[in-house]
Amino acid sequence: MIKIAPSILAADFSRLGGEVADVKTSGADYLHIDVMDGIFVPNISVGLPVIESLRRATDMFFDVHLMIDRPVRFVERFCEAGADLVNVHAEADTVENTKKAVALIKARGKRAGVTLKPGTQAQAILPFLDSCDLVLVMTVEPGFGGQHFMSDQLPKISAIRQMIEARGLACELEVDGGVNERTAALCIDAGANVLVAGSAVFGREDRAAAIRAIRTHSQKN
Repeated sequence: MIKIAPSILAADFSRLGGEVADVKTSGADYLHIDVMDGIFVPNISVGLPVIESLRRATDMFFDVHLMIDRPVRFVERFCEAGADLVNVHAEADTVENTKKAVALIKARGKRAGVTLKPGTQAQAILPFLDSCDLVLVMTVEPGFGGQHFMSDQLPKISAIRQMIEARGLACELEVDGGVNERTAALCIDAGANVLVAGSAVFGREDRAAAIRAIRTHSQKN
């Protein structure tokens, strides 16, 4: 089953609670929450208070993407704030600390993900793959919304899908960046099963139609 995860980075923050309620009723599977610290990426977004507030307002599955330096310092706090899945970047710390972050997330009873930036090779996921619940491949440079899809990342998605299947893992494969009706099919063909869509959902007046369109195009291929 293909899952759609609208990213609140593209939502109207003046009425964020209503925006989240809208995509829930429109058929979204996950809510993707980008956390940026201005250090690991050159931008700052939301943090713990926003996640805590949204958690009180909805029971949606929170897919929290930490674009922060040394995330091992904060993963437990994001679990406590209401994340259902906490996603850390392989590039944000040492292999040992990233493994520790994954272990801390899972010890809190949450799902753990590891993300790769466009410039990072597929093989970088190998130290974490057996303990991951999800791998996220960025198809734009992290830190900003509204960028164009990087099709040169499709072979990486395929390579990671092959790694997952070779190990017989129940690990989801997510794509984030420039996903829309056209690029969704490319991602699914490459092996992804979770699609993060920002402006392709929140930028549309009819969010239910937007989500249906992404699903329809991905299922044609």
